[in-house]
This record gives sequence, C-alpha cells and structure tokens, in this order.
Amino acid sequence: MAMTQRQALELWRCALTAYVRREESDMTARQQAVMMTVALTPGPHTVRGLAADLNIAKPAVTRALDVLEKHAFIRRTPDESDLRSVHIERTVEGMTWLREFGANIVAAEAGDLAEPGKGRAVA
Repeated sequence: MAMTQRQALELWRCALTAYVRREESDMTARQQAVMMTVALTPGPHTVRGLAADLNIAKPAVTRALDVLEKHAFIRRTPDESDLRSVHIERTVEGMTWLREFGANIVAAEAGDLAEPGKGRAVA
C-alpha cells in the first residue's frame, strides 16, 4: 500500500528529529540536498553541474560545499582537463553520515524512533 503524504511527512519528521538530537551540528536542507546529490548520483560533479541539477545559484552551491568540506563530507579536487574547474567528491565521512541518516529513515519507518517518553528509545 502506498504511503500517504501525512505518513511520509511523519516518517521524515521522526528521522530528522533523531538527526538534530545528535551532538554534531546539523546541516541545512540545501546542504543535505547537495551532499545527497554528490553521494547518490553519478559524477563527476562540479559547482556548475550541481547548481543546474538542483536548480539553485552557483554561490549557494559554493556556500553549501564550504560547510560540507569543513565537516570533511566532501573534497574538492582539481579537474586535470580544465584547471579552472574542480570536481566535488564524496568522502568516507560523508558516506558514513549518509548511511546513518538513511538508518534513521529506515528506523522511523519501522517505528523504532519515538518521541522521548513515548515508547522506544531514539536511535
């Protein structure tokens, strides 16, 4: 049976709530979208390509990449065929974050994430 919009939003809320409760700083939706695009779609990725894929301005992509690079979730490497450009690559740390976030979504769908004091412990 297909999930309703309400169920999908509740699933996302539970996963996101578990994520923001962690000790680490949380990412904006834009930063998450950039991270997931780099991690889950075929590369090579460039600022221009990410801006086009996400339909956002290049400076917004650059700001998101600055934060992701600060957290070591992505790395920038020079494009050997065009020295004016850089490729954006995922890192082990970035993929670890993505797997953990994905696990929150799976746990929320299974009912394993709950509000404090309302049953099962938050992962």
